Amino acid sequence: MSLPIIKPMQKWLTISILLSANCFAIQAEDDFWNSGLVYDEFKLTLAPGERTEVLGPLFYHQESEGATTRAVPPLFSCHQNPELDSIERDFLYPVMTYDRYGGQYRWQFFQLLSISGGETQTEEVRDRFTLYPILFRQRSSDPDQCYTALLPLYGHLLNRFNRDEIFFVAFPAYAQTVRRGVVTDNYLYPIFHLRHGPGLSGWQVFPLAGHEMKEITTRTNRFGDLETVPGYERLSLLWPIFANQHNGLGTTNPDWQQQVLPLYYFHRSAARDQTTVLWPFFSHIDDRGRGYEEWQVPWPFVAVARGEGKTATRVWPLFSVGRTPFLESRTYLWPLYRYRHLQSAPLDRERTRILFFLYSDVKETHTETGKTRQRRDLWPLFTRQVDFNGNTRLQVLSLLEPLVPVNKSIERNYSPVYALWRSEFNGVEQRRSQSLLWNLYRRETSPGQSQTSCLFGLFQQRTGPDGKQLRLFYIPFGKGKSQVEKMTEFNARFTDFDALLAPDATDSGRQ
Repeated sequence: MSLPIIKPMQKWLTISILLSANCFAIQAEDDFWNSGLVYDEFKLTLAPGERTEVLGPLFYHQESEGATTRAVPPLFSCHQNPELDSIERDFLYPVMTYDRYGGQYRWQFFQLLSISGGETQTEEVRDRFTLYPILFRQRSSDPDQCYTALLPLYGHLLNRFNRDEIFFVAFPAYAQTVRRGVVTDNYLYPIFHLRHGPGLSGWQVFPLAGHEMKEITTRTNRFGDLETVPGYERLSLLWPIFANQHNGLGTTNPDWQQQVLPLYYFHRSAARDQTTVLWPFFSHIDDRGRGYEEWQVPWPFVAVARGEGKTATRVWPLFSVGRTPFLESRTYLWPLYRYRHLQSAPLDRERTRILFFLYSDVKETHTETGKTRQRRDLWPLFTRQVDFNGNTRLQVLSLLEPLVPVNKSIERNYSPVYALWRSEFNGVEQRRSQSLLWNLYRRETSPGQSQTSCLFGLFQQRTGPDGKQLRLFYIPFGKGKSQVEKMTEFNARFTDFDALLAPDATDSGRQ
């Protein structure tokens, strides 16, 4: 093809590209383009930020208050907050997760395989590897904090399983545990053990017999004061048939407990007496410390309590009504209906439940400000939440939220999949948004303006200070003020293209 033909074609191609660019520029500046369910980008209602959703629930990207969330529900999500130096990654939650906060991190797979570590207050490095319940390994910059355990062969652990130290060889043949200075040597666990510590000695041949005694001792607390550590003596025979205990020795409220099950059980102390016959059915409790008296005939079916500290009447499962200075509870046809009211400043909390998780209504009131927040769940239909600022959020359907409330990973990974309807209201800014079928229909309103989009963006409408704008099948209608200004700017740009149509001197010379 000759050069004289190529040059005009280049000019017309340039004009076409510039025209298209300007059209999309106007559209981008207008911010009036949605194709919900396929692609949608919008501002968040309840917090500052933006969210982009692609192919309905299959992908979203959200930025809010310095944090970024990317997710492919329910397969993967990543939440990152640079301000807090934290990262949370979920892979088919809760199958595999990775969390990092500052220098601390933890990775787990089914809670069976986990790797964690990072810097602590006393160690530069601490790394843990666990293949539960077989292998436990820790490496630290402090040699005294390093350990390895391979169950059942041999091992040494620190600060695991609610024990300060554990050592075992051919478990259960031998295992030694240490907790708060008390050392227990187990042989053929849990059959036989010897126990010793400060003022303490004991033994057990389970379940035949056991005896343990601790003397009254003293210790220095963290404030540097000397305090008394109570003593006790405990004896068991054919546990749990016979047991006799003296606890709290050296205190103002020592107690004595004895049982021969199922014949009787009793508890005696300065503050509380209890006598049970044909355990656990028939009991009488005189709680002088809390100020009430209770009869259980038989427990747990019938109970009556009277006194300043507690008033209760129960005929289970028909009804149960009780009250203490801080708690009120009512149950009818358990588990059909249950109500609890807890008064614990600064929060006053009420909860109503029907059939466990089928329906739940939790209301909390701040006693100083008078503000309330509330959460209602009707499984599996909806979850509705209102916070102290009056922000409201409604979700339909709600399959997992009523079962595991206040779980961020559920909200990130699973809620977008089955949330057919989402409605949010910002009580401070008076903004509202509604979404049906992953933005197939979406409406946003705020003082003085509104925006609606539906059917993949085939219908779009916006009303605001600049007038009303409408798009049908992506074709704009209406003459809002902003549109006139933008078209004037577009025409000004278009007139500048005339120079491209005029032949330049170079082209004339070449022709």
